[in-house]
Amino acid sequence: MADRPTFQTPLSPHHAFLRRLQDHTPNSTQLAGLLTLLITGSILLLLTGLTVTGTIIAMIFFSPLIIISSPIWVPIGTLFLLITAAFLSMCGFGIVLVAAVSWMYRYFRGMHPPGSDRVDYARIRIYDTATHVKDYAREYGGYLQSKVKDAAPGA
Repeated sequence: MADRPTFQTPLSPHHAFLRRLQDHTPNSTQLAGLLTLLITGSILLLLTGLTVTGTIIAMIFFSPLIIISSPIWVPIGTLFLLITAAFLSMCGFGIVLVAAVSWMYRYFRGMHPPGSDRVDYARIRIYDTATHVKDYAREYGGYLQSKVKDAAPGA
């Protein structure tokens, strides 16, 4: 009898589906999160609908007033836009100026702000290039002077 293999009866497709479904059931924390998500989403969707409805009703009632008073509102709106743009631009330029002056102060005081190594490298390159140009001009300047004397011996 020990030689006889034991066979398990195969599970039906319904049992296999139910077993997989039980393996993937969410726990109570996941259910609470899903419930919170659904409630919050429903409330936000309701508020969005109320906001859109209120905006449309306000536009219907206030359109005639806006159209009648538009000769006043357009110049005021344009002026307000220009003043706001100028103010924000000046604030931005002021912030950039303060940052640049602060960087230059730290650079000249020897505190090595970020990027100072690149400025030093550029300064050295400019100095080297100027030195090479000066040497080149000295070397070939004498050459050109002798050519001028050859072309015009009396000069």
